[in-house]
Amino acid sequence: MNGFGFATWASRIPSVRRDLDLGAGQLGLLLLVVSVGSLLALPSTGHWVQRFGTARVVAVGATLLGSGLVVAGFGAGALGSIPVTAAGLFLTGLGTGSWDVSMNVEGAEVERRLGRSVMPRFHAAFSLGTVAGGLIGALVTYAGIGVTWHVGISGVLAGVLGAACVRGFLHGARPAQPHEDDQERIGSRHPLRAWAEPRTLAIGVLVLAMALTEGVANDWLGVAVVDGYGAPAWLGSAAFATFVAAMTLGRVSGTVLLDAFGRLPVLWTSMAVAAAGVLLVVLGHFAVLVVVGILLWGLGASLGFPVGMSAASDDPAHAAARVSVVATIGYTAFLGGPPLLGFLGSHFGVLHALLVVSVVLLPSALAVPAARPVRPR
Repeated sequence: MNGFGFATWASRIPSVRRDLDLGAGQLGLLLLVVSVGSLLALPSTGHWVQRFGTARVVAVGATLLGSGLVVAGFGAGALGSIPVTAAGLFLTGLGTGSWDVSMNVEGAEVERRLGRSVMPRFHAAFSLGTVAGGLIGALVTYAGIGVTWHVGISGVLAGVLGAACVRGFLHGARPAQPHEDDQERIGSRHPLRAWAEPRTLAIGVLVLAMALTEGVANDWLGVAVVDGYGAPAWLGSAAFATFVAAMTLGRVSGTVLLDAFGRLPVLWTSMAVAAAGVLLVVLGHFAVLVVVGILLWGLGASLGFPVGMSAASDDPAHAAARVSVVATIGYTAFLGGPPLLGFLGSHFGVLHALLVVSVVLLPSALAVPAARPVRPR
């Protein structure tokens, strides 16, 4: 439901840009509001998870995200108001940030208890939600249904059903309790100490690069296809849906690759595949090559974020604090990405601005060794 709510908004970005009459730079600033809300929520979410448990934090995050989508849809569609739309997106960002950290902490504990790689499949569930949201977005855009009804109804569904799902969490509605042998270590550490750990920060850099790889496509791929290749708005939504479908496939199959080859080879290969996909999307010019590029981009971007979350959670005693740090660093890509792409798009065109992803992936490959599995001490 988190992915469905997010994709509902992302699939209507071209329509919102048209309805609000926004240029590339203005659209980048509007998208920035979501990231600001997320970044305000992320640093403190680890503390709230330790205090109230993952279930309660996810429920609150789902409610905020759903409410934000309703407000944003009403502002962009019925009112045509940029401030109201921005207010809704800010609430959406707050919900997304808190929901993201808390569900990843829960997923990491499930993965640890199972003793095998499953985190990418939880993220595949997110991607399945984005596929559904993207396809519905393409269909309703093609049918001419307004942003208000589409985004508003989808926001209610994401908020209500997302909050209801926490009944199945490991710790129910009670605060997640550490194991007895971890009590002393947790009690002697302040959550902010995770910000001083070199390995945690390096994982954050890795997730930053992969979040940018994913986030640029989420926010700008549809717009780039429309502007760069003269495609209709519904085809831009379809391009986004194709990307998230490829991400879903990569996350479902990625667990097998991770268990067979380990984190590091899989991450390096993913980066190379994503970079090649971006190049094909921008320079392919022919429809077949562009579609292949979108597929490669989605496959390459699929594993970076979930593997980073798993790496940050290797020690369950400090998983909440470290996931919060890594997620905060990663989400700076969503903070800086929209205005950066908007600036570059204003000068070079949105399509060619996508090349920044390939440039960022090259040096970030140096951070991959930080994701090597470690045993809790």
